[in-house]
Amino acid sequence: MWSRLIAVVEEQAQALQRTAFSTIVRESGDLAAGVFDGRGRMLAQAVTGTPGHINSMALAVGHVIDHYPLHTMQPGDVFIHNDPWMGTGHTNDISLTTPCFVDDQLVGFLACNSHLMDIGGLRDLSASTDVFMEGLYLPILKIVDGGVLNESLMEVIRANTRQPVETVGDVYSLMNCNDVGCRRLVEMMDEFGLDELDELADHIIDTSRAAVQAEIAKLPQGTWHASLMIDGQDEPVELKAALTIAEGRIHVDYAGSASMTKRNFNVPICYTLAYTSYALGCVVARDIPNNAGSLEPRTVSAPEGSIVNAIKPAAVVQRHLIGLMLPDLVFGCLRQAIPDLVPAEGAGVLWNIRANGPWSSPPRFGEEFMVGVVTTGGMGALPFRDGLSATGFPSGVRGGPIEIFESMSTLIVWRKEYRQDSGGAGCMRGGLGQVIEMANGINEPFYFHCAFERMTFAARGFDAGLSGAPGRLALASGGRLAGKGRHDVPSGDRVIIMSPGGGGIGDPKRRDRILVEADLANGLISADAAVEVYGMGAGACASRVLEEVRHG
Repeated sequence: MWSRLIAVVEEQAQALQRTAFSTIVRESGDLAAGVFDGRGRMLAQAVTGTPGHINSMALAVGHVIDHYPLHTMQPGDVFIHNDPWMGTGHTNDISLTTPCFVDDQLVGFLACNSHLMDIGGLRDLSASTDVFMEGLYLPILKIVDGGVLNESLMEVIRANTRQPVETVGDVYSLMNCNDVGCRRLVEMMDEFGLDELDELADHIIDTSRAAVQAEIAKLPQGTWHASLMIDGQDEPVELKAALTIAEGRIHVDYAGSASMTKRNFNVPICYTLAYTSYALGCVVARDIPNNAGSLEPRTVSAPEGSIVNAIKPAAVVQRHLIGLMLPDLVFGCLRQAIPDLVPAEGAGVLWNIRANGPWSSPPRFGEEFMVGVVTTGGMGALPFRDGLSATGFPSGVRGGPIEIFESMSTLIVWRKEYRQDSGGAGCMRGGLGQVIEMANGINEPFYFHCAFERMTFAARGFDAGLSGAPGRLALASGGRLAGKGRHDVPSGDRVIIMSPGGGGIGDPKRRDRILVEADLANGLISADAAVEVYGMGAGACASRVLEEVRHG
């Protein structure tokens, strides 16, 4: 039955990914899909998806039930919202919940969410100062009532976006996704002769909870503290955490972290919980299914009004700038307790590319492209292996194909390659960032939107491992650009994006010589780094470079 549930939610997620209009969903998997029991407890999640989406959405069905009691629901109902404090984290993520019925008896729920490219609001995502500036805001509403679409609500959604076809298409995609999951769940229950999910749900949740508690029992007990500096915008932001392992639970308290900011990277507590739980799960629950039971022993607290427990109407559209850094902070605590299982710091925040500009020269009013693609930096090294390069850890979002990005705009990407020497040197090397260079293919400027981190505070290495290279953003014509904001790229100029690398672990001079030679041969490190940082003999290094030149 468990295997069938996983098949149900994975088909649900694949249906969403195949039919989504938003490129970040279709190409990069920025979504979540899951099945819940009749009490709103998450039973299983799809493999396809991200921790920020799924662990936030784990709370969303409970909020729907609070607003629409179970006895008021009927077959054909679908509920929609994008309230950041009700399990989405920011308004660009829209969540749909569909109650599932067998013979008019409610047996459970299918839920999903995904990122929509445009829901109105400010173009410059760095400029919002409250949530009302961040586009369409939907409380928990019934978008389908007994099988009848709420056309008025759909018209409101259509009227509040610059991309009405794509946005409405994504809403239909989300509805279809849950419908597929519901049909497959009913088929599964019929196959196994189930009238309800209660017994199966209790088994899954109780077994998962016990498995996590057994893993926690193997860990040392105590409290450990860590802090992390974030670039921020006007000034750096400090995050603090105290992690306590005791009595079958792991609790992370963020007291001492910065207060809410007037900028828009404040974080609702649901998103803080999402990435804290994920970080803990990577270490103590990586082989245990992610559901209400396995999440229960992992708890979070933060002072109300802090940057990691923002209250409405705080601006939160870029909550990922803080949320995606929380795993490094949690790992900073765990490193003191179980150092052999914890990575060095990594790039954390995705270096997503968003751009808009005219389709033609001269421009015609109202005819412009708006496009985005996911790009990434390097993951921190682990004590037993190198960090992954150009990988979206901890988000789980895949890098998007440049060909799709180019096909939806007038932009041309001239270069996309690993950024040499960006991975922090170590016995185990940090993952590399990448270099991307792009320009407009027509004789017009375009706007480049960015929200980057790790440009001031690089990913730290540990145990004599070196830090990764900080990120950098510049124009080819000269001059560095700020890591947050909207930049005008003049016609004929190019923007150069250099994403950060992950930190290393251990003394670089203790790195296996075969690995150093392989990195040199593959262009991941320079000859200078091989000699000066890794201690490779200059003669051996020159021989290796000459050999590579001979072989093309």
